[in-house]
Amino acid sequence: MARASLEADPLRPTPAAAAEAWAARVRAGREQVARLRQIEEPADFYGPMASRFGQDPRRRGDAALEVLRSMASPAQSWLDIGAGGGRYALPLALQVARVHAVEPSPSMVAVLRRGLAEHGIQNVEVHASPWPMDSGAPAGDVALLAHVGYDIEGFGRFLDAAEQAAGRCVTIMRAAGAGRASHVLWPEIHGEPRVAYPMLPELLVLLVARGATPAVTLVDRGNWGYDSPEQLFEAIRRMLWLRPGSEKDRRLERLVKERATQREGAWEVDWSPMQDGVVTWATRS
Repeated sequence: MARASLEADPLRPTPAAAAEAWAARVRAGREQVARLRQIEEPADFYGPMASRFGQDPRRRGDAALEVLRSMASPAQSWLDIGAGGGRYALPLALQVARVHAVEPSPSMVAVLRRGLAEHGIQNVEVHASPWPMDSGAPAGDVALLAHVGYDIEGFGRFLDAAEQAAGRCVTIMRAAGAGRASHVLWPEIHGEPRVAYPMLPELLVLLVARGATPAVTLVDRGNWGYDSPEQLFEAIRRMLWLRPGSEKDRRLERLVKERATQREGAWEVDWSPMQDGVVTWATRS
């Protein structure tokens, strides 16, 4: 028993061990992509899909957004880290005093700025920067990290900076099945399972190891779908890193044609229900 107590306990990892396990999972996924991909990573990965992230800030029926709305109050300042095209920053700006939107992708920043102009929203300050920021990082009452971290090797440092910037943190993270269509078709195209990036279960282990007491609300993620089978095929092609016209690319095109179905005007390969976890915790700051 004394010997066992000296060994690492997988049920109670240290903060360093949990952060390294996260990093190792991200590295494994990145190494798999590097070994199998047929194209180089573009300068702005989100360029071709950025327009999908510009949504109506007054929309209803987005379960995760409704949870965020229930947390927001008029006097608050929110920090949206990895704000994308503003799918959460803009709705929150209608309820809180100020939103700082931090986003490194130029195409996403362009969508975000268009949304602000289109809807006449003036209380969002855009920071076109990666996180952690080199200097001048904003602070807020709440730091939001929505669908970030899956592929961030140094996620511990990322969280450190978020916790230093706000009194409370909120994340939205997939419970399972990241990139559903690409995960479903990856083994049939590449001949091996897709390495699973860290998601909600791993996040909770990491947070508890760091001394947080996270509260979790599970919500239905819904299905975005694509406007056409061709758009769906192009999106999966990017996620599988295929060169147009290659043998694997032609095989993928056949599979999408065989399996894609339409619901309410949208196209997908797999309509299985999915959930997100909305996780919140008080920071040490």
